Amino acid sequence: MKLHYGFEDLNQIDWVSILPILLPFVLVGFLLITVALIDLYKHRDSRENILMWAIIILFFNTIGSVLYFVMGRKDVNKRALRN
Repeated sequence: MKLHYGFEDLNQIDWVSILPILLPFVLVGFLLITVALIDLYKHRDSRENILMWAIIILFFNTIGSVLYFVMGRKDVNKRALRN
C-alpha cells in the first residue's frame, strides 16, 4: 500500500469517471457564491461591512456564502428601529 502520492500519480487518474461526481458540488458552490454576491449587491444600502462580506464570500467559497446567509443578512435599518 502506497502512503505518499506525488503529482506524477495524477496522470493515472481517470478524470472522466470522477467528473460526474465532482460537477454537482462545483456547480452548487458556484451557485451559492453567485446568489450571495447578488443579494449583497441588491441590499448594499442596508448591509454593514459590504467589502468584508464580499471578500469572505469570494475567498472562503461555499463556507463564506453560508456564513453570509446566516449572519450577514441582518439589516442595518431593522437594528436602528429596535433601539
